[in-house]
Amino acid sequence: QVGLVESGGGSVQAGGSLTLSCADSGYTSYKQCLGWFRQAPGKEREGIAVIHVGSKLTIYAPSVRGRFTISQDNSQSPVLLQMNTLKSEDTGTYYCAKSRSDLGGCSTSIDHFDVWGQGTQVTVSS
Repeated sequence: QVGLVESGGGSVQAGGSLTLSCADSGYTSYKQCLGWFRQAPGKEREGIAVIHVGSKLTIYAPSVRGRFTISQDNSQSPVLLQMNTLKSEDTGTYYCAKSRSDLGGCSTSIDHFDVWGQGTQVTVSS
């Protein structure tokens, strides 16, 4: 199966940590970006962390900056999302995504991404 597959979701208490992993079985150019999005019940999907495959430059949403870290060792490695100091408002379904190959640069905008994983659930209890 070609695509993105997330893993590592689960339940954790507020203040705890989780690490999500995204395995990419397709081709990804060094010009593309990989990102993590989340969707809380009743809310729109939002981009929270993005990494440029070639330069490893990162972008974070204000809501997670300083608590979450996106990383990828090399272009064949999984994309990780280390989540620390989790809050109840971090609860949601987390999706890995790959940016469109015809766009340059990275963005947390959902319109920049056209390949999606199936999602993994993260539940933070207070």
